[in-house]
Amino acid sequence: MIKLLALLLSGVKLGKLFTTGGTMLLSVVVYAFVWGWRYAAGFVALMFVHEMGHYIAARRRGLAVGVPTFIPFVGAWIEMKEMPHNAETEAYVGMAGPLVGTLGALVCYFVARDTHADWLLAVAYSGFLLNLFNLIPLSPLDGGRITQVISPWLWLAGVPVLLAMMIWSPSPLLILIAILAGMQLWNAWRHRADPAAQAYRVASLETRVGYAACYVALVGFLAVMTYDLHEMLEAARRHL
Repeated sequence: MIKLLALLLSGVKLGKLFTTGGTMLLSVVVYAFVWGWRYAAGFVALMFVHEMGHYIAARRRGLAVGVPTFIPFVGAWIEMKEMPHNAETEAYVGMAGPLVGTLGALVCYFVARDTHADWLLAVAYSGFLLNLFNLIPLSPLDGGRITQVISPWLWLAGVPVLLAMMIWSPSPLLILIAILAGMQLWNAWRHRADPAAQAYRVASLETRVGYAACYVALVGFLAVMTYDLHEMLEAARRHL
């Protein structure tokens, strides 16, 4: 009986491994047809690093979460089997992804500069851009989860940003995010006076200021790095 139980548990672990590994491999193969295998592998690895930031933060707060799952041209996510009990916990988990993801992109950046590998510089650029995009202050993006503990009214600042992106580079993914964000905004407005919703967002001034400082600093850093790497890549293309 003990051996059978151990076999079943190992099967569950293998299933989780195949869920993450299989969908990662599928994403690499699909992206490789468009951008080449080196860039594809690097980009998917940075998405994995980002999601593991969320995963580790959620586990540290005692939340039950699933392993990362990937879908090509959509992204990746971890399944929240247990929702956060307050906005501060949600912000903590939300902040961890972009923070760890930014560190991963920084590693790629420094290695690319040392080895003069333009493809790796492109991976770093995509990593910075991906994390910057995720910090748009709209739920279900990470920025919406972070700014909720500061003030849910900050979500309104994300609306023109997302609309500008949809006009500049329309895509089905942006439309889907806009629909989900609109639903979240409407739901927040409907329950703005709900005692349960207000209790969920209760946080000290120190907590709000701390998250606001981290959020602004991370957005600023990512914006600068994204711009600088874009210029570096453009310069490299002109010299080809």
